[in-house]
This record gives sequence, C-alpha cells and structure tokens, in this order.
Amino acid sequence: MSANSGEPGPTTKGGEPTAEIPQTRESTAEIPETREPSTEHLSDDERAELERLRAENAELHHDGAARPSRRRFSWRALFATILIVLGCVLAPISVVGVWAGNQITDTGRYVATVQPLIDDPAIQNVLTDRITNEITSRLNLTGIINQATAQLQTRGLPRISTLLTTFGPQITSAVTGFIHSTVHTVISSQAMAKAWVQVNTVAHQAVVKLLSGQGNGTLTSTNGQITLNLAPLIAVVKQALVARGFSLASNIPIVNATVPLFQAKDLGKAQAGYRLVSDLKILLPILALVLLAAGVFTARRRRRALIVVGLGVAASMVVLAIGLLIARTIYLNSVPASVLPTDAAAAAFDALVHFLREGLRVVLAVGLVIAIGAFITGPSRAAVRTRAGLGSGITWLRNLGERRGVSTGPFGQWTYRHRALLRIGALTLVALILVFWGQPTALTVILLVVILLILLGLIELVASPPAEPAAVGQE
Repeated sequence: MSANSGEPGPTTKGGEPTAEIPQTRESTAEIPETREPSTEHLSDDERAELERLRAENAELHHDGAARPSRRRFSWRALFATILIVLGCVLAPISVVGVWAGNQITDTGRYVATVQPLIDDPAIQNVLTDRITNEITSRLNLTGIINQATAQLQTRGLPRISTLLTTFGPQITSAVTGFIHSTVHTVISSQAMAKAWVQVNTVAHQAVVKLLSGQGNGTLTSTNGQITLNLAPLIAVVKQALVARGFSLASNIPIVNATVPLFQAKDLGKAQAGYRLVSDLKILLPILALVLLAAGVFTARRRRRALIVVGLGVAASMVVLAIGLLIARTIYLNSVPASVLPTDAAAAAFDALVHFLREGLRVVLAVGLVIAIGAFITGPSRAAVRTRAGLGSGITWLRNLGERRGVSTGPFGQWTYRHRALLRIGALTLVALILVFWGQPTALTVILLVVILLILLGLIELVASPPAEPAAVGQE
C-alpha cells in the first residue's frame, strides 16, 4: 500500500504487490547549463572569426525558426539569377568585341597577328608557288626559247637551233626550278620577314577599308575572298633574282597579283556584324560587369552568388573555345584545296584568332580566381580549416623567428594595426597592374595572383600583435 494514499499500490499479474520504482537522480536533476569556452587565449583575428561564426549561426537558427513550412517564391533570387545569366552570356561576346576592335584600331596588334604567317612553312610554300608562277608567266620562258631558236636558224646554226628546240622543256623546267628555289629562299629569309612586317603595317589602313566595305588596299575582298596583294613581295623577289645574276628578272613588269587568305560566303554580313561588335567593344565589357555586379548585389547570399559568377564566366569561356573549334572545322571544310591548301588555311585561321584565344584564357583564369577566392574566404568547413592552417603556419614562422632573435618590432605592431588597409592596398595594386597591363595572358594572371598571395602572406607574417598584459598577481 502506498504511503501517501489509501489506494492499493501496483501489483503483479499474480496479485502480489510490487516495489515502487524510485525516481532516478538523472530524471529529477536539472541539466547543467553549457559554458562557452574561454576566449582569452585567442588572438584578435581568431576572436573576430569566432564572433562572426556565432552571429551567422544565430542568423541561421533564426531563419530556420522563422521559415514557413512551404517555401515561398523569391523575386529577388529570380532577378539575381537573370542578371548573372545575362552577364555570363555577354562575357564571351565582350571578349570577341574587344578582340575585333583591337584588330581594327591597334596597328601593333594587327601586325602581331599576321607576323607569324611569314614564318609558317605552309604559308611560305603557298607564297613561293604563287610568286614563282607569276614571275615565270611574265617572263614567258617558252617564248624566249622559241625566239632564240628562230634567230639561230636564221644565222645558219640549224644544229644548235635543233638542240635548243629539243632541250627547250628541260631548260624551261631548270630555269623555273632555279626561280622557285630562289623565291623560297627569299621568302624564308629575314629580309622578307622585315618586308612582310612593313607591308602589313602600311596595309593596316587597308584592313580598316576592307571591314568598312571599301577596297583599294593591300588586303582586298573579291567574290567573298579576302586576298593579299603580292606586288610588294614580288618586288623584293625581283631584286633578289637580279642580284643573283638572273638578268631576265629585270624584265618582269609590275605585278598586281593576289593570294586568297580567307573565304567567307556571307562576307557582307560578317563585315556588318564585325563593325557592330567593334563599335560596342567598350560598352559590352562594361555592361557585362554591371550585370554581374548587380546580380551579386541583389542576391541574398552574395558570397555564393560571387562563386556562381566566377564559375559561370569561366564556363562561358569554355563554350567560346568550343565555338572556335567548331568555326575552325567549318572554315577548313569550306576552303577548296585549289584555292588554299588545308595546312595553310589552318595556319591563317590560327593566326587570326590567336589573341582571341589568349583573351578567353585570361578571362577564364580570372573567373576561376574569383570563384576560388570567394570560396576560400567563406564560412564552409573546408575554407575555415584552410584559413586556420595557413594562420597556424604563419604564426609558427613568426614565433620561430622571434625565438631566434628576428623581430619586426614597432613596424610589425604598426602593420598589425593597419593590416586591413594593407590587404586592400595589395589587392588594389594587383588589380591596377592587371587593368593597365595592356594585353595580359593567362600566365600573367596566374603570376599576379601568386604575387598577391605572397604580399598577403608577408603582411600576416610581419604583423606582430601587441603583447597581452600580464594577469594581476602573476609574477
């Protein structure tokens, strides 16, 4: 029977009373409050990072508690997504626009584009064959041999005339071979390389006329073909032949021969699009940057949006690279071998888009750097561990130097107090170098990022936090 009431206590199945189960200490004792770990041993940076993580954790708990059971549609997220997508779509168009504009407005860039062509064996063979044919057709070797044969016949030398008639084709072939080898030697010489640069430097204005629909330049457009005027190069070859004792070359008249470099069925449409993109070469990059920045600013999770922007821009550059490969295949299949051999056409296309490929590689590298930087500075576990590991390594190096008598002294304390401004200054310096570099390559971007990391590491290494005051009563 219960001690506090007259009601019978609990019984077993057989009717016998059972012992009352006492309450355990664990069930009645209150759960002790958890104490936060002490932060006295933490540095200022570690304490600030801890406070930031606590605030973010509280915000996440608050959002989780206030979040309704059904997810609501967010116009803000949709608007940010649209802005980022538009910016990523405009990124490759901007790269093409900048490349096209530079080909028109920058003579140095244009010459740098076409200069490697004269050193390419396929282009050298095409120029050699075309110039040799133009020279031999102007010389009319067969007619000269027939004229000599007739003169020998009239002077009473029929045997020599007969021999000359018999061996005329061999003589023509030998002279043609001599001209061909001489032309190839001249084409592959340093003198022709200099002449090629000079001709194309002067011809840059002709390129502008070509793309604006005009003609009468070293580069012309005929029947959908972009051709190069060979007259200046033939003049160089003519002088070389005369200098080597081939006096017949002095009879070569002024030759206005051309060689096709590129072919496009819709050249008029391409010229119109080229001019339009060239006019927008400044506006398009600015518009793309504004859209991407607005998308990041509008997004609720800006750091994640910045990662998406970096990866999206890098992915758009990959799409542009694939598009160039497809365009190259289409172009090579569209050029007849009788107009331009495949290897020469490939060399011409590769030279034309060389700086376009360099530009997309630079933008791809910048996009990856932005994505990686946004991830490393984020609150993810991997990022926090990475930063903690780097901080521990820098602290270990600083302590090692101090134990060996190497101390930054007041300069280190000044660096510690102004480390935020120094970080911003280092980032700004590298960004300005990248902007004013002119024509950076992907390797340039990587080197600048490495330099930035070294500068940031030096700031952390030199920065020496002030010594903590000793506790009261501690000797």
